[in-house]
Amino acid sequence: MKRQRLTREQSKDQTRQRLLDAAQAIFMKKGYVAASVEDIAGAAGYTRGAFYSNFRGKNELFLELLRRDHEAMQAELRSIFESASTREEMEAHVLRYYSRYHCENKCFLLWVEAKLLAVRDGRFRPRFNAFMHEKLEQLSEYILEFSERVGTPMPLSAPTLAMGLMSLCDGVQFFYTVDPQNVSAEMAETVLAGFFARVVFGRGTSD
Repeated sequence: MKRQRLTREQSKDQTRQRLLDAAQAIFMKKGYVAASVEDIAGAAGYTRGAFYSNFRGKNELFLELLRRDHEAMQAELRSIFESASTREEMEAHVLRYYSRYHCENKCFLLWVEAKLLAVRDGRFRPRFNAFMHEKLEQLSEYILEFSERVGTPMPLSAPTLAMGLMSLCDGVQFFYTVDPQNVSAEMAETVLAGFFARVVFGRGTSD
């Protein structure tokens, strides 16, 4: 069977995706600062010139990686709202998603790297902060929509709950990642599930 020739646009998109995949693997292994453009281009099978024909630099590529991961997360959350027909189904899906977040979030270290870079690099910080504000706004919208659909009153405002949720997930995953012997997957899941059951779903200790 004759192989279909890629269009110029398809070829460019394929190159970008390979560079992004290579960068993600290298950043996770070596860290953002230690990784070079040559490392990324070589791992993807391209030249330094190919890198710069697709990205202006590591910062731009890094933000694209974060956006790609964020969009995948948003798609999964949206599917929960679209597939669940009852309150019980929605609660079960949301609970499973967030209680397993520490195990299934494969890009956690990328976000840690990004936060460190934002603290140290004044040029990167505004773009990263804008992106984080977007994440908080979108999560707030999901929390508000969830509350309206299932009829559960919110104990705090949606933005406050969104901030608390993001901080809790990050903190739990950090403990689980650096000290898995003392912070087991079961403990992490219990913490996250308990937060949702009581704060988000409004269940009491006897429910």
